[in-house]
Amino acid sequence: MDNSFKDVFDQYNWDKTLSSILNKTSEDVQYALTKDKRDLEDFKALISPAAKPYLEQLAQMSRMLTKKRFGNTIQMYAPMYLSNECHNICTYCGFSLTNKIPRRTLTDSEILEEVSFLKQKGYDHILLVTGEANRTVGVNYLKNAIELIRSNFSNITIEVQPLNQEEYETLIESGLYAVLVYQETYHEQEYKKHHPKGKKSNFHYRLDTPDRLGKAGIHKIGLGALFGLEDWRADSFFTALHLKYLQKNYWKTKYSISFPRLRPHSGGLEPKVEMTDKDLVQLICAFRLFDEDVELSMSTRESEIFRNNIVNFGATSMSAESKTNPGGYSVEPQSLEQFEISDERSTEEIVSMLKGQGLEVVWKDWEHFS
Repeated sequence: MDNSFKDVFDQYNWDKTLSSILNKTSEDVQYALTKDKRDLEDFKALISPAAKPYLEQLAQMSRMLTKKRFGNTIQMYAPMYLSNECHNICTYCGFSLTNKIPRRTLTDSEILEEVSFLKQKGYDHILLVTGEANRTVGVNYLKNAIELIRSNFSNITIEVQPLNQEEYETLIESGLYAVLVYQETYHEQEYKKHHPKGKKSNFHYRLDTPDRLGKAGIHKIGLGALFGLEDWRADSFFTALHLKYLQKNYWKTKYSISFPRLRPHSGGLEPKVEMTDKDLVQLICAFRLFDEDVELSMSTRESEIFRNNIVNFGATSMSAESKTNPGGYSVEPQSLEQFEISDERSTEEIVSMLKGQGLEVVWKDWEHFS
């Protein structure tokens, strides 16, 4: 059997890892800040409680590295929800099988209506999102959707159920550019509590999804954890561990990190561990100091004030005017959302804010030529 991230992951213990992070000292933080290249132990120090007094220094270094690598630019993208059908039970998601909500899957004509709205706004990067319902929105549905809209967008990304390598290869041939697959939490026992039913309950199949993507030759892989399910510091360490493993084994692929915090939804789960705004700033800056090249994405889950500030301290891409329900832009604006968004400003307002801070909005930075 081929090696996978599970082989690396199994060498670590959650409790020992968390203890190691919490026991980092100010001397460890200062040492990490002096280095040009930082390793996983340095990352532990930068996300530790000991790094809190150094937040201003972290932020300024993160700003400098981000400007050096990405310039004064922010990449814009929009999520487009194709379906809220889902066969999984997830305690934190509005689409969970246990939530008695009207289910909807967009038809071709409805997809094109949504596309028309987003193109008028200027978007050239699209993120297609579905629930995890293989019979309804399986590979054939996704392949059709990608081929239907590929002439409208330079980059098509998906956030759907994990697939096998051959299925990813099929979608790549149809025009797929990137895949986002969040582990939700790297704490295996807590993961099982939050995913008691459905294919998503298989922790290790989800854990090895980026390996299958790398072997399929995907252009970009997006990683992340859902902060609130478990301790954010430990989950962030395992995300960083996962990133470094993937970069070593699939070095032709680009990577991005997202930072979703648990948001209210129609099932209502309170965060087990609170992550404050300062915590999130610390984490984003720590990731930038850990890896100068990784893309850091900020969604509309966060508030206006937070997003206005973080674009200067590490973030390289952001969404705007997001709708988290199928057909939310033009077909059925009032249907149930997967989660509540916080920053409800229009695309035009976000663009104006970014330009006001001296940032250039990038709608298109790469295009696939077949």
